[in-house]
Amino acid sequence: MSQEASFTGERVLLSSAYTVGPATIYVNDGKVVRIVNEHLPKGATFDAGSRLLMAGVVDSHVHINQPGRTQWEGVVTASRAAASGGVTTIIDMPLNCIPSTVTVAAYEQKRESFADGMWVDVGTWGGVVPGNADSLVPMLAEGARGFKCFLCDSGVDEFPPVDEAQLRAAMTELKRASGMLMFHAEMETGASVNKADDPTDYSTFLNSRPPAMEVKAIDLVVKMCREFTTVPCHIVHLSAADALPAIRAAKAEGLPLTVETCFHYLTISAEEVPTSSTEYKCCPPIRGQSNRDLLWEAVLDGTIDFVVSDHSPCTPDLKLHPCCGGKIAHGATEGDFVSAWGGIASVGIGLPLLWTEGRRRGLSLQDVARLICESTAKHAGLSDRKGQIAVGLDADFVVWDPEEDNRIDAEKLHFRNKLTPYHERTCKGLVHQTIVRGSTVYDLSQVGDGDALDKAFSYQPSGQWIDSPISRSDN
Repeated sequence: MSQEASFTGERVLLSSAYTVGPATIYVNDGKVVRIVNEHLPKGATFDAGSRLLMAGVVDSHVHINQPGRTQWEGVVTASRAAASGGVTTIIDMPLNCIPSTVTVAAYEQKRESFADGMWVDVGTWGGVVPGNADSLVPMLAEGARGFKCFLCDSGVDEFPPVDEAQLRAAMTELKRASGMLMFHAEMETGASVNKADDPTDYSTFLNSRPPAMEVKAIDLVVKMCREFTTVPCHIVHLSAADALPAIRAAKAEGLPLTVETCFHYLTISAEEVPTSSTEYKCCPPIRGQSNRDLLWEAVLDGTIDFVVSDHSPCTPDLKLHPCCGGKIAHGATEGDFVSAWGGIASVGIGLPLLWTEGRRRGLSLQDVARLICESTAKHAGLSDRKGQIAVGLDADFVVWDPEEDNRIDAEKLHFRNKLTPYHERTCKGLVHQTIVRGSTVYDLSQVGDGDALDKAFSYQPSGQWIDSPISRSDN
């Protein structure tokens, strides 16, 4: 047995059910073994002092793009970026990597490619595509956390959408193991780009992806959820507040439906998007201020279950953006929202973004813990390991100062491609340390004046691949 370590602080938040107060957490073999409600700095392995110590963030929606598209991202850069923002667990999406994670062989290939490159713990979702229903239960047995499908074009040829009959075939298999199915919930409604409009104007793109696309898709999700009541269903990256009445009705009916939204839908409004600034493009799109206000109401009343990054980067040339070495292809239009890749880079900066915007709207620190730690851990089937500070769970912690100014600078971000809509945004909340299963993987105090920012990271990665059994019970 390894030597017991202790982590202490004047301000500790064990979970959303607790108030902030002094505590000392004892850790052995990466697990919390006991907790004392006192600040005991003498002899402690780590003393957070007056900074807030809470459970590490679990980001259950990240595109790492490995193997196959590591020029977009990769496990080393993605996991380091996560660690720099207090994220101790990331769950990778099954697409944008090549091959897509839609077979056991592809799952194993991804797992092997991630070995020795994880600064935080990493798991993956599998994918549902036409014809792979027979692969779903075997992928669950290997460790996939659940599955994602598209109801419209995904943007990559190797991950085609499914229709209702293909959904039914997949859900018939998933009900054998109560496997979760997640939906990119947009469906075609006949809306299209008006070619007479300026493609560098954000409204041209926004008008081509109306809320009706999400409403139509979510109506189908609810229908399938009602038909397969033992298959948990989940709506990823909800953008359209118009779909909230259907979601509330489905939840009131008792259907096994959960919903997430993203930091960008809660912190940016369509009215703010500058011309040609394709770093703001994503699908479904960022909508107007009134829509954002309604999403916040749904977050605060519990209709929306949690918040994730949906970190989906690419190279600047695919964004048709000249920054960060991006080169505009011959014949392409710089800043063309219609043609640019859709996806926002933000892994590791969600905590200050959510806290800064949320506190103005009545969000508490307990709400933060619920929305980006506990509920995301439960969603990923990790409620017996992650999301709270409790005896028997992994010793995953973030130490941060909720009152400290944090100016986001693209050059100081750790994901591979630095193009992000949050460049130069000032937030409240700065992460100082990130601890994964008792090991410090990020420590801002190690960076002195003039030092490279990489000095904040542990020399060796401490992350592990997650393939443990699914646990979505409430602790």
